[in-house]
Formats: sequence, C-alpha cells, structure tokens
Amino acid sequence: MAQEACDLWLERFKREAGIKSAVILSGNTSDIMRNPQNNGVYQPVLQVVIDTLRSCKYTSIIKWDRVDGVDPSLSDPVLLLNTPPAASSDTYDLGDDLSDTSGSSTPAYRDPDEFFPYLLDLIRHGTGKTAFILDYSDYLFGNANSLSEKERNYLATLGKALQLGRSYDMLSTAEEAGNIVVLVTKNSASIPPSFYLNNPLVSTINIPLPGHTEREMFAKTNLSLLRIDQDLTHDITLMADFIDALDGFTLCETAQLFRLSRLLASNSDSRMTFEKLINLYKYGEKTSPWEELSKEKLTQLEERLGQRVKGQNEAIRKVKDVIIRAYTGFSGLQHSTKQRKPKGTLFFVGPTGVGKTELAKSLAEFVFGDETACIRFDMSEYNHDHSDQRLVGAPPGYVGYEAGGQLTNAVKERPFCVLLFDEIEKADGKILDKFLQILEDGRLTDGKGETVSFSESIIIFTSNIGAAHVSADLTPSAARSYFIQEVRQHFIENLHRPELLNRIGDNIVAFNFIEDPAVFAQIAKSKFKGIENFIRERYKAELVFRDETTAFQAIAGKAGKENGGRGLLNVMESSIINPLSEFVFENSESLAGRQIVICQFDPAKAFFTFELE
Repeated sequence: MAQEACDLWLERFKREAGIKSAVILSGNTSDIMRNPQNNGVYQPVLQVVIDTLRSCKYTSIIKWDRVDGVDPSLSDPVLLLNTPPAASSDTYDLGDDLSDTSGSSTPAYRDPDEFFPYLLDLIRHGTGKTAFILDYSDYLFGNANSLSEKERNYLATLGKALQLGRSYDMLSTAEEAGNIVVLVTKNSASIPPSFYLNNPLVSTINIPLPGHTEREMFAKTNLSLLRIDQDLTHDITLMADFIDALDGFTLCETAQLFRLSRLLASNSDSRMTFEKLINLYKYGEKTSPWEELSKEKLTQLEERLGQRVKGQNEAIRKVKDVIIRAYTGFSGLQHSTKQRKPKGTLFFVGPTGVGKTELAKSLAEFVFGDETACIRFDMSEYNHDHSDQRLVGAPPGYVGYEAGGQLTNAVKERPFCVLLFDEIEKADGKILDKFLQILEDGRLTDGKGETVSFSESIIIFTSNIGAAHVSADLTPSAARSYFIQEVRQHFIENLHRPELLNRIGDNIVAFNFIEDPAVFAQIAKSKFKGIENFIRERYKAELVFRDETTAFQAIAGKAGKENGGRGLLNVMESSIINPLSEFVFENSESLAGRQIVICQFDPAKAFFTFELE
C-alpha cells in the first residue's frame, strides 16, 4: 500500500526541523489528523505539529498569534516572564459527550512589534533548542509588492533570527536540535516570497487533503457516529462508494457531515442515504434533480425536446444517449469509478440558426425543471489574454480578486445546471486549459483558492466551425461528416489541442440544415405564440389568421435553409412584426376587446395586411 500523503508531509517536516531554520506549513492546516505521538488520536494539525517538535527534542515551544499572543500553556514560564498559564483543549470534538475545557489568559507579546524583538532576543541568548510557531501567519503581512515599514521590519527581524538560530559548525559532533521558526498559513502566497525564495534556511511544506486511506480510516473509526439508512459495516462496496464520495473533503468536514447525520436523525424518524446527506451538506439540498428523473420521464425525452427543436431528430437522439448514461450511472465510468466528471459533455456544431442553443435550453428545462438552469457564456467575450481570469477570478492581489470568477460563482450558486459555452472557437487558448480540467476532473479552483465541483452539471459547447464554407446542397449525412471533420481539424491542426478533443470523445453532435418547409412552418408557428400572448396581455386584443396554414407556408417559403431558424425570425420581423407594430400604433385606442385579423400575404408588398373585427 502506498504511503499516505499525510504521513509523507509529517516525515518531511521532522527531517526539515532538524536541518532548517524555518519551515512554512501551508494548505490544509485547519484540519484534524491522526497524531502518531498520541496513540493515533485525531487532533488538530497544529497539535500534531507541536507534539512532533517535542519528539524532535525541542525543550521549549513558543506558540504565538496576534490575537492571543504567546500561549503560556506550552512555554517555559521563565521565558514568558512568569505569565500565568492557561488550560487548553487539543482533542477534536466530534460532538458526543466531550466537554469544553478551553480557558483564557492575559495575552503576552500580542503585538507583533513586541513579539518579533522578543523572538530575536530569545534566539540570541537562548539555549538553541526553542521552536517558535507563528499561527495565523496569513494575517501577518499585506501585499508583497507594497509592504509597510513595520512589515519590512518583521521580515528583517525574522531573517536575522534565522541566521542566528542554528549552528553550522562542521567540526562539531553534537547533533542537537537548533532553534526553528514554523509559520502556519493556509496559503503560502500570504508570506512574502522574498522571505523563502532562494533561501536555504527556509523550507516550504504543503499539507494535502486526506487521501483515500486516511478518509477510510477516519470513517471506520467513527462509523458508530454516522446515522444513515445504509449498512456500511457489512457492505464493502457501499463503504468504498462512501469513501470515494468524500474525495475532496477534509477530515474536519467529514466530522461535520457525521454530526449533521445525527442532527437530522434526532429531528426525524427517517434516515437518508449518504448520497443525499452529502448533497445536503454540499449544496443545501437533500435531493438531486438527477434522482428525480425516472425511466418513465426519460421515455418522453425525445418528444419533449422535439416540441421546441424541430428537424433535429439525430441530435436529440444523441442527447438522449448522454442523459441515459448519466441516469444509469455509466457516465465517465470507463475513465474512473469515482465518476467526478460532469454528468455529460456535448459539442453542438452545425449551420447557424438550426437549434443548437434552443436544444441546450430545452434540455435544462427537461432535466432541472427550469430553462434558467441553462447558464450561457458567450465565448466571443473571452477572446483576449487573461480572459480566463474572468471565468475563475483574478489571482490574489489583483483588482477584482474578491469578486471571484463568473463561471465558478455561477456553479457555486447553482451546481445543478446546463453550462452552455456558445461559439467556443472564439475563446482564447488559455480558457481551453480550464475546460481540460473541468472535463477531466470535474472541478476547478477559483482565484480565491476555493474548489468548485462540476460533477452535477451538463457541459455543452456550441460552434459554427465550418458553417461559413459548407454547401447547403449536401445531404444530411454528408453535412454531418463535414462538420465533424471540421471540428477535428480545428482542434488538432489549428489549435494543436488534440487532448481537448479526446475529452469530448464521441459526443460531437452535428446539426442538419432545415430543409423541409413544413419544419419552417412549425418553427414559425411556435414562435408566433409569443406575439399572440403579447398582444393579448398588452392591448387586450386577439390575433387571428384568416388562413393560418397558407400564412405560415408563405413565411416558410421566404426563409432560406442557409440561415436556418434565425433567417426565419428575420422574415417574421419584416413580414409580420413590422407592419403589425405600425397597425397597432395607428389603432391603439380601439384595440381592446377586438380581433386583429391577419389577412393574406401580399407578395407585391412582401408583408401581411391587417384588419379589425
């Protein structure tokens, strides 16, 4: 069995503590972990660090933060000028019969202006076996490019202390612990790089999230505290699925999940599955729209989508295949059993105005019950350098950093959604790298360091690649082959990104030209309902056709298949909407309660005429 990452970082910390003058601990510093110095009891990472330093023969440990100053419960009273001690609690509370033993004390050296000279003085005159732990170091320094005079003094004092902190007498045979400074921070970027870059006295160590073995050990150790309606004790497969579902969780979050299960169980006689429990913890919802899908509902998928998207039966069938894979749990299974990828990935390509965007909206309404669950990004707005920062957020220190990214914010707010990236071929190349991570891992880290999951979403790209040169006379099968070949050529030869094409796989959906006049008439009829509703609500009048069939045939006949549905809408605007708006303007005071009759299409004038009845 491979050694767990948590063990590896702790072993490295023990080594570095014997040879370096300072260690920066960053990453998962607020979590809990097994303490090998305390019989494997789960304790805060900071407590494990303290006990590890004690095992490395440090006789004095000074823990400091700018809120409480020096912690007198750890330190030699002589070093603290007889500061009164205080009680402390170093066992993580899982919520069952554990009492609060926290105490308080008078802060000593709380101000950094007092502490850093104190640190330097102890190192200069001390025994050489003191470990200084600077907790919450995220808040010690401001922007590295605009440090204040005080902050520069802190760095200078630290630098001098490191130089004095350890002996490098090569003739000495003594192997004793020297002084060491440990800075604990969630983000190493909060420490000015000038302190540790190219500095042989300083080591940086990242504390990772718990791996599979660590999550499994924690879950099994505390399984009696989990209240769900599944038996994980005797079902090995179910237990493995639970451990996989905790991927990306800290042990602290897992403990909170266990506590949530007990809270829910105490307020209700029923218990939920771990899947629903995790959904509730992560998204605030017990049920996922994916769970509400049924076999009966999925049998209506083609019919429902076909009500809004006309003449694209092949594309609708392809979409159905993807949704059924997601429903049955086979989505991405050939890549990983963890299934962290998005529920489905589709690449819509074809002529303009044939229903690509409309199909994405229809799918969002079918799966998630609301068309607004289709979140659209026009990629022509992301076609310049640093556009990726708009999607995921600016890095720390840059303007707009606090706002986060447009994409990551949208998914955090609405994780169950269809993400529509329109005209993807217009996006800057750096953005494609972000999509690689989304399609492969189902997650993305924003500029603030928060990891956002895309595992409950459907990703749809649309593109007009090849549409400018395709012949409208091609057969449907020939047109599909042409568009698919154009997409492959674009990613491989133009962008040199075959890896993105591989992530999309066989999910390139080519749309047909709309050739059948009857389909054009159906589209025109469905779009006309909006005009009828507007007239009814705004002017209290009814729109009626003198000959509806002939009218829509006339509209369809004027629309060329090269421009698709958008060309049809342009025809409707010029032949109906424009003359209708003029007619309503002239008769606005006499419309209420009457019928506006749409008369026969006048070929000479190229628009319809209207009468009041």
